[in-house]
Amino acid sequence: MFSPYRISGTELLTDRLALRRWTTEEVVAVVDGHRRAHWAADFPAEGDRAIAGFIAEHPEALGEYGHRQVVERETGLVVGAIGLFWPPQDGALEFGYGMAESRRGRGYATEAARAMVAFALTAPGVHTVCAGAELANPASMRVLEKAGLERWSSDGTTARFGTRSQARIRAEAAEQAEPVAPVAREEQPPTS
Repeated sequence: MFSPYRISGTELLTDRLALRRWTTEEVVAVVDGHRRAHWAADFPAEGDRAIAGFIAEHPEALGEYGHRQVVERETGLVVGAIGLFWPPQDGALEFGYGMAESRRGRGYATEAARAMVAFALTAPGVHTVCAGAELANPASMRVLEKAGLERWSSDGTTARFGTRSQARIRAEAAEQAEPVAPVAREEQPPTS
């Protein structure tokens, strides 16, 4: 079976990206407005600063199934962020992402999202991965669709997308299936 990522240490690797856990030092640097040499010129963006603030208030977001920086493997530069909002709620796990404007249009967001969704579905107790995208941002909606999520709903400003694990899909199908009554067979006399 094809996997959109492989694991190397604590990093998730795709063809062109490394999804690397945030460190406490990098979170503090973003929150405090200090630049790092290994960041793309337009990283962090406003959304990255919001995520760093969230992580600073919720240190558990630094865990295995938490938030990660998106690193362009060719250059070693941090070019975005992606993350899971742990813990899951009733087996569903929300994720979000953002890409530096200079790296948009290269398929990085889709590549990172595919890997993160597949990784999330391996997490204990997770059977559903979901995300939202503003209707005014059709590029983000396309990323979610290309990452394998289906559009589930919309409220006029935001579209909700999600996917379920194959095990969950099979379980739901089994729950919806009509029970089949056993077929009575007539006794046949033994043949000699």
